[in-house]
Amino acid sequence: MGEGTNVRIYTRSGDKGETSLIHGVRVPKHAARVEAYGTCDEANSCIGLALALLPAGPEWDEVRRQLAVVQTKLFHVGAELATPPDKPVGWPIGDDDVTNLERQIDALDAQLPPLANFILPGGHPAGAALHVARTVVRRAERAAVRVAAEEAINPAVVRYLNRLSDYLFVLARYVNQRLGRPEPTLHADDGT
Repeated sequence: MGEGTNVRIYTRSGDKGETSLIHGVRVPKHAARVEAYGTCDEANSCIGLALALLPAGPEWDEVRRQLAVVQTKLFHVGAELATPPDKPVGWPIGDDDVTNLERQIDALDAQLPPLANFILPGGHPAGAALHVARTVVRRAERAAVRVAAEEAINPAVVRYLNRLSDYLFVLARYVNQRLGRPEPTLHADDGT
């Protein structure tokens, strides 16, 4: 936008409970597609919060790089979910995106002690934010599955969201371990 350009953030076009998908198709704001891509946006914001909470320093550059890619891919997932099934998708998610996440999960998990107990979300604020992002991605996955039950979507979208929540879980553990703030573990109730 050039200097002096006055663009309003609000459009008033959604005041009657409808919104536009990509290519201008109008749908109710409660439509399954809107819920799915809105939840992807919410997850992306949680990842942004986690990035903001990561400590400064070059030792975190690779994590920041990975999360920047994830944020871009999650934006692409949202755009794909916001595209009607009969319209072209600008940035389709593919099996290579899923495979890349799997490689990153394996690389991070190899640096962690094996899980002996269920963990409770927490630890360092950046790790806790990644746990929040993980749960929001799971909700986005459920919403995408609902869309897929009603109309055709790229099956790689659901696979990507599934692996992304796994990646965020392992990354939360990795961040917490490196910062010396592991999550609390779930133990049998001891009555206290």
